[in-house]
Amino acid sequence: MAKDGTTAAADGTVTGSGDTARSLELLWGTGERPSRGPKPGLTLERIVTAAVAVADAEGLAAVSMRRLSTELGTGTMSLYRYVPGKAELLDLMLDRVLGEPLPAATEEPAGGAGADPAGPSGADPADWRAAIDTMARSYLDNLHRHPWLLKINQARTVLGPSALRGLDLALAGLRGMGLRNPELIGVIITVNSFVEGLARSRADAAEAVRQTGLSDEEFWDRQRPYLERAMLSGAYPMMANMAEDTFSAEFDHFEFGLGRLIAGFEALVRERTAERTAEEAAART
Repeated sequence: MAKDGTTAAADGTVTGSGDTARSLELLWGTGERPSRGPKPGLTLERIVTAAVAVADAEGLAAVSMRRLSTELGTGTMSLYRYVPGKAELLDLMLDRVLGEPLPAATEEPAGGAGADPAGPSGADPADWRAAIDTMARSYLDNLHRHPWLLKINQARTVLGPSALRGLDLALAGLRGMGLRNPELIGVIITVNSFVEGLARSRADAAEAVRQTGLSDEEFWDRQRPYLERAMLSGAYPMMANMAEDTFSAEFDHFEFGLGRLIAGFEALVRERTAERTAEEAAART
């Protein structure tokens, strides 16, 4: 059991499973910084950067304080002067990569004095479709660059500046939908869940090739005689009548799914707009 009451997974991939108070101090820059140390130039920034690089190259399991000390050319104990352990380091790593696709920060907060009415990206605030499209593609790219994100349980994420800013920008892009706040959060969850599911399928497929040494073609070729007999048996009429290109790798499931999501949200926006119009008309009578 962790200090904050959460239970970490066997591979330690649960955010918020360490000292949450210490993670928050480090994320928001309110904790005490080491005043001196045996390795001049060692910083929390360098430690997190090295940890992300190791995770990108070899997976989250390869990240350890001992490994990072080797990468940074310092003693393992020196790292503990900056971060208590791997659980807290994971919180910092997550906030770091979540901030990568975000545009540069501005002096004024969104909606504040001097803020661009077109939003952080300069796009029309009413163009929520473009915002969803950008949100989905940016997240998919981030998961591709950092596949270890798919291994993390983010049910209780310790929210840092990047995570909150990303959420704030996402909400700003969706404000033209005219939905209630819980619904806007629902849009973000729906889009992210779709992207994560597709990215996980792709990552699992690539992992299967690495583990078995068999390409997708070789794997399915081994099953072909059995599947052909099954289709001829008459026991699976729907499957037997499907076109030859049904499972073609050429079909873009991301584009198909994203388009259908946006179309579904358009229907909801029309519904909400009609409801408001009816309410306004009733109020005038």
